[in-house]
Amino acid sequence: MKLVVLVALALTPAALAAQYRITHTFAVGGEGGWDYVVPDPANHRLFIGRQTRVMVVDENDGRLLGEVTDIHGAHGTAIAEKTGHGFATSGNDSSIVMFDLKTFKVLARAHAAEDADAIIFDPASNRVFSFNGDAHSSTVVDPASGKLVTNIPLGGKPEYGVSAGDGMVYANITDNSEVVEIDAKKLTVARRWSTAPCKQPVAMAIDRAHHRLFSGCRSGVMAVSDLTAGKVVATLPIGTGTDGAAFDPASGDAFASNADGTLTVIHQDGPDVYHVSQNVQTAPGGRNMGLDPVTHRVFVVSAKMGAAPAESTAANPRRRPSVVPGSFVVMVVEK
Repeated sequence: MKLVVLVALALTPAALAAQYRITHTFAVGGEGGWDYVVPDPANHRLFIGRQTRVMVVDENDGRLLGEVTDIHGAHGTAIAEKTGHGFATSGNDSSIVMFDLKTFKVLARAHAAEDADAIIFDPASNRVFSFNGDAHSSTVVDPASGKLVTNIPLGGKPEYGVSAGDGMVYANITDNSEVVEIDAKKLTVARRWSTAPCKQPVAMAIDRAHHRLFSGCRSGVMAVSDLTAGKVVATLPIGTGTDGAAFDPASGDAFASNADGTLTVIHQDGPDVYHVSQNVQTAPGGRNMGLDPVTHRVFVVSAKMGAAPAESTAANPRRRPSVVPGSFVVMVVEK
């Protein structure tokens, strides 16, 4: 009995040291709401959609490095490093904006489709894919010219997507609670499968080594899919109001950032076996995040919110509360 107690005491400090925690909080400020947080590991910076522009923030100290402007309804950002171009969705005017990764100057605009939201770069096909919610489609553009290639019907409302790196692209279909597989070279839908019991899958991440896909769901679970079999193999509880997910292959940890002010950490014990290892307290509204796979830091964003408007308007049909000016922050979560 004494030996067991001594071992437990010896392990406790190590166990505590291994916990994720907020190590820095950067007061970034700026007006307006926000959406996706996209790390650029090669340059140690974050791209953050902020309604009218994309903010470019230094990962190490939170400094504002610049902004991509002339965007109307900023959501996602994609990085095509070889061409030196970034791409941002401008959802209110159904367009994709191509910009210079060094100067952040807007270089071109391509018409996408209604509610252009998330956007990713697929290196295997050398194409950029946006996911257009209300249009139920994916718009494909060329990363060198920024010109439209085609639109792919998806059969439902897509949210976030990921590249598998092997010529396949995956996206969550929120209204149908499905995952759709896109052949990035043929530009067609190859397969689709249900995420049940997960409902309203939004956030997405991928484990390329084990061919596993993580769908963060508004129903309060994360669904893990086997890409080869095309089926859900595990579900784990997460916080409410999720909108961000990531997987770190070095640690075997998957993350879900949630509007209830938690960051759920799920550890991979095996390709089909997982457990919730921690719920990190972040801040209310902290539903969006990005993971830098080089530094293994997780970046969660949030801000203080004002009162919701009494009536809806064309600019704010959902009567969302306004962001208190200057209160926007980036929280750095790491071990």
